[in-house]
Amino acid sequence: MRSARPNEKLKLGAMFHPTGHHVASWLHEGSQIDAGTNFRHYASLCQRAEQAKFDLMFLADAVAVRDGDLGPLSRWPQYMAYFEPITLLSALASITSRIGLCATATTSYNEPYNVARKFASLDHISGGRAGWNVVTSSNLSEAYNFGREAHYEHDARYDRAFEFVEVVQGLWDSWDDDAFVRDRASARYFDPTKLHTLNHKGKHFSVRGPLNVARPPQGHPVIFQAGSSEVGRELAARTAEAVFTPQHTLKGAQDFYRDLKGRMAKYGRPPEALKVMPGFNPVVGRTAAEAEEKHRYLQSLIHPDVGLILLSNALGNFDLSNVDLDGPLPKECDTHVSNMGQTSQKNVIAWARDENLTVRQLYQRFAGARGQRTVMGTAIQIADEMEQWFCGYGIDGFLIQPPYLPGGLDEFIELVIPELQNRGLFRTEYEGPTLRDNLGLKRPTSRYAETASSRVAE
Repeated sequence: MRSARPNEKLKLGAMFHPTGHHVASWLHEGSQIDAGTNFRHYASLCQRAEQAKFDLMFLADAVAVRDGDLGPLSRWPQYMAYFEPITLLSALASITSRIGLCATATTSYNEPYNVARKFASLDHISGGRAGWNVVTSSNLSEAYNFGREAHYEHDARYDRAFEFVEVVQGLWDSWDDDAFVRDRASARYFDPTKLHTLNHKGKHFSVRGPLNVARPPQGHPVIFQAGSSEVGRELAARTAEAVFTPQHTLKGAQDFYRDLKGRMAKYGRPPEALKVMPGFNPVVGRTAAEAEEKHRYLQSLIHPDVGLILLSNALGNFDLSNVDLDGPLPKECDTHVSNMGQTSQKNVIAWARDENLTVRQLYQRFAGARGQRTVMGTAIQIADEMEQWFCGYGIDGFLIQPPYLPGGLDEFIELVIPELQNRGLFRTEYEGPTLRDNLGLKRPTSRYAETASSRVAE
């Protein structure tokens, strides 16, 4: 099977929800219960992932506490007490040297100049290891923290995101790579001919520039994107260099892979300029029975109140407060119009109708991996799954989401990583010092350098 992609290797990211990816991970006695505000916890995770040669670590983010009934919400700590990610990643940069440092920043409740400046700074601090996950926000409560009475409509916020990314990339090109001469003899700090003012005036933003940070070591920090809707795919094809996506079957992953990479040509981009990395929630055991028991235990910790909140969010805030947990999902869910993320809503409804799952079974499946794919088994069984998807061109890599932390990460590193390396599927040493080096992505040329080259050619 490996011969299908002999010169390529899996790309692996590690996603660190504070206590783990499983919604009940904070109740697991092996998790770090104060993880969200425990720097030593994150430092240890990041260093372990680097020792195992992961391409990157990734932090999700939201800029609001979830609204709702505080009784059920008190059983679910997500987005309640945790670090601002750029601050945390900047600290982690000082104790690591190779692993990529990636975080979410929403285009709905930020300004392009601030995002460009923060990620350019992180790229310098880390020596070229920064990555920005572009999202448009699915938490409707975020609007109330930024002077709005309602969230942007789904397609409108993606329209804003297209322009937002364009402005950020333009700001990253404010200075040529060799603009700062810093020559004491001539008393010249920078070459004025190598400074460029953006002067962007668009539908959503007016940004003069230039950025007051030198051009990042990577040229541009690596751009990630997580939307899988129609407009989300278009944004990814145009701007993203890696995509996080929920995929549950090999055929579905292959269809998504072909569709997304097939859209890139119209933007002048080759398929290899984008890496597809679905979420992957591994529950590893030394035997299959042990892995199943670990998963069963975590599932037993899901409180019904939390399961219903999570399922309601996935369905676009559909009210499930009076449903029969052991009955079918209400038919009204099929036509419920949501202004939240659309992919999870479609997946849950498909599970309900195609597999006749009850509400309880639905929230157990969704909560167990927050809508991503859970795989249980031995290291060999999990490596078999990963190899099949990789060699079958369904993915370029995976975003590994340990069910609880730190133990879930340790088990994957101890058992699965050596199996992948023995098969030649995963690196034993980093390819280079930057995130682009390790993901196999080219360093972008400044738009102004391209313009200058064109003039010389003419």
